[in-house]
Amino acid sequence: MRVLLLGSGAKDHAVAWWFSRSCYLSGLFAAPGNFATGRLCTNLPDVDPADPEAVYQACREHDIDYVFIGTEAPLFTGVVKYLNDRGIRTFGAPEGSVKLEGDRSFSRAFTRRHNIPIPHSSLFGDIEGLTKYLERHSGEHFTIKSNYVTPSRIMLSSSDTGALVDYSKILFRKGPVLLEEFISGTPASCSLLLDRNGYLMLPITSDYTRKASDDDTPTGGMGALCPLPIIDEIKEKVVERIINPTLYGMQVEQLAYKGILTLSLMITPDKEPYLVDYHVRFNDPAAQAMIPIINTDLISILWAMEKDEVSSVELSTTDESTVAVVLASEGYPLHPQTGREIEGITPMFLEPLSNGPIVFCGAIQEKDGKAITTGGRNFTVVGKGESIGEANRNAYDLIKRKRFPGLWYRDDIGNAYFS
Repeated sequence: MRVLLLGSGAKDHAVAWWFSRSCYLSGLFAAPGNFATGRLCTNLPDVDPADPEAVYQACREHDIDYVFIGTEAPLFTGVVKYLNDRGIRTFGAPEGSVKLEGDRSFSRAFTRRHNIPIPHSSLFGDIEGLTKYLERHSGEHFTIKSNYVTPSRIMLSSSDTGALVDYSKILFRKGPVLLEEFISGTPASCSLLLDRNGYLMLPITSDYTRKASDDDTPTGGMGALCPLPIIDEIKEKVVERIINPTLYGMQVEQLAYKGILTLSLMITPDKEPYLVDYHVRFNDPAAQAMIPIINTDLISILWAMEKDEVSSVELSTTDESTVAVVLASEGYPLHPQTGREIEGITPMFLEPLSNGPIVFCGAIQEKDGKAITTGGRNFTVVGKGESIGEANRNAYDLIKRKRFPGLWYRDDIGNAYFS
């Protein structure tokens, strides 16, 4: 199979790495790709992944059999339908289904229709109404996020009314803002590979979305671990209360598709799961933590999805745990420094040693032979081990040995599970 991967982030590097291990792969391309994906495939830096015609022409030029959409932009510009109408198979949600992620007011109404547990929320169209509401509920803890897709799932959870109002001013530039009840607990990502008849559940991860454990600064994902050590009782609740009604609702509302659906969850201390958000793509850095422990050939899964038999696939995983640590540019997430050279990035650094850490490259592109930052999250270092503690040590040992001037990271990913 000749595959074109659309994307340029660390999760896309991880997917490219997964593809590269397939015995059924005869060609792998990435548009636009990044500094590291060129080691695994042919980068197409001049192809805009959100331009349906440009992607189609790239498919024709390179005899592509299958397009795997890893980033969100092509999903919102109709690339899936455009390619399918021209006989090219795709992995990704069509425009009609993208609103599960792209319009949170729609997804909240969807969950209410299908009795799916989710935090209470209110949608605000202007800063005045939101400010008055927050003043009436001063001191209460809320999560605030854009109603529409924003990079890196950036959001703010806080009980500081001033901070919530200030951040909402940024979000209102894009459109309405969603204010949600804050629910404490363990965050988790559950990714499902979907076809028309069923799904394949991938290993569940736990995400670290804050800048620090005691810092309310809005960020996206700063780390993850996999698999999340949760008991069968919780998994059963997730399936019965969230997954099954979601997939039923997608069928009856004609939202079903062949691709991935990632559920962002919160597991409360009393073992109750809540849906936080739907994502019609892999989450970053959950994907980087999850993919290295999967043994099953990705193309064999895609073939099963083509035949609507993905639920019959038996997923094979290693017995290892992983800890993924994101290294971000100064100023991330709101004002990341770009155009900065990251020195000392060699092929040896990006080549995983036997049983050693894996480095997935994110917002880094090559310019004149140098690694240059192009966005906020630049690398994900994934440590592996027989336990979360061992995986943690392996990840941080590499980070401390290498040193990354100008980049920052959390130093506690996974600590709660072994300290």
